[in-house]
Amino acid sequence: MILETIVTTLGADGTPHIAPFGVTREGEDLVIAPFRPSVTLAALEATGRAVVNLTDDARLFAGCLTGRRDWPLVPATAIAGVRLADSLAHWEVEVVRIEDDPVRPRFHCRSVHEEAHRPFAGHNRAAAAVIEAAILCSRLHMLPWEKVEREMAYLTIAVEKTAGPREREAWGWLSDRVAAFRAEMRSPDGTKPQVLS
Repeated sequence: MILETIVTTLGADGTPHIAPFGVTREGEDLVIAPFRPSVTLAALEATGRAVVNLTDDARLFAGCLTGRRDWPLVPATAIAGVRLADSLAHWEVEVVRIEDDPVRPRFHCRSVHEEAHRPFAGHNRAAAAVIEAAILCSRLHMLPWEKVEREMAYLTIAVEKTAGPREREAWGWLSDRVAAFRAEMRSPDGTKPQVLS
């Protein structure tokens, strides 16, 4: 099972980093599998610790994919780390095993502390659509443009029908990112689009 989460880490120098991650649950392990190179991978290698945050705020997923990573953080409870100040819950984890890979190593982690902060208020189809669009935006450089257009058009339906203010804001960020990518693709100077990670 893959859980869409926000992973917070500290670099070797103590700098915090926030990134959306599909974390896989395998038995007792939570598996975080960042691509090389990445800030999260470097932090996991340096410290062996992370915090897996559960949130119902889709802006965090959209924000990280559009260069908005300045979200309030507070210290973790049991490890040297940070968590999202507004998470529904968080799991503080330590790496117990690494499956090395030249492209995407898998960090098997075990929870050392878990906390719930507030109740989950219910599902929102627009939030799910924003998360799907954020994943799509992370792969713009790999996908045919026709697929991007088709997916965005389909996801727009859920946003238009069910979004609240947070989901509409997040959708705007992602729509702007897709439009900017398309404009860069058409750029007459032939420059390649830049992909935010």
